[in-house]
Amino acid sequence: MNKTANPIQIIGHITLASLAEIGRLSRFAGHAVASIALPPFYLRALLRQIWLIGYNSLPVVGLTALFTGAALAQQIFVGGSRFNAESVVPGVVVIAIVRELGPVLGGLMVAGRVSSAMAAELGTMRVTEQIDALVTLSTDPFKYLVVPRILAAVITLPALVLVANIIGVMGGYIIGTERLGLNSASYLKVTADFLEASDVVSSLVKAAVFGFIIALAGSYHGYYSRGGAQGVGRATTNAVVTAFILILLANLIITVLVFGDAQ
Repeated sequence: MNKTANPIQIIGHITLASLAEIGRLSRFAGHAVASIALPPFYLRALLRQIWLIGYNSLPVVGLTALFTGAALAQQIFVGGSRFNAESVVPGVVVIAIVRELGPVLGGLMVAGRVSSAMAAELGTMRVTEQIDALVTLSTDPFKYLVVPRILAAVITLPALVLVANIIGVMGGYIIGTERLGLNSASYLKVTADFLEASDVVSSLVKAAVFGFIIALAGSYHGYYSRGGAQGVGRATTNAVVTAFILILLANLIITVLVFGDAQ
């Protein structure tokens, strides 16, 4: 860029570059969605990604949910005690975990682990010309490398978030009954009364969208990585940042659409 460029030119350059990047990412996402239903299908690659994304992410997602649910119950109890409303702890915990904290924190934790790994793996394959080698073997690298990752993430994230919701509510239950003196039977009854089917459905929908975003960000930045080892490092960082921003944006949009008119 010209060093004598005025601020308006700089802002315009940044805006155009950002729009171009959004356009490339959108085309990449559209290509991925269109390719899911088209043969050939690489079942072994899909199952491998389900194992790597789902099972290997379970410990960090479970621990995050457990600690979050426990801390949330403690904070709500302290706040509720100022108004003699300690009984709201079970209801607020289950709604907060299922609607927001379970899918969002689960998505962010998986994004930090999976998006970076995907970007690093695909980026290394790009700079070492392994992706180009697949083309010489008459294999579509997009179908073989990108589609299984995206499909696996969409499948596994709802399962991970469902487990995270259960563990998060359990964390609040443990703190509420063992430390805060809440009645066990009453805690479970209030939890069941406050939880609605729409809460669970919205949580799983968010999880599927977050899974798509996580795999999309990691695959996109890794697939188009350039510049050797430094390029792979940039791709890894950009993948995590992109996934985090898009997850939070998507969460806001889905929350407004699902609960915006709730009374």
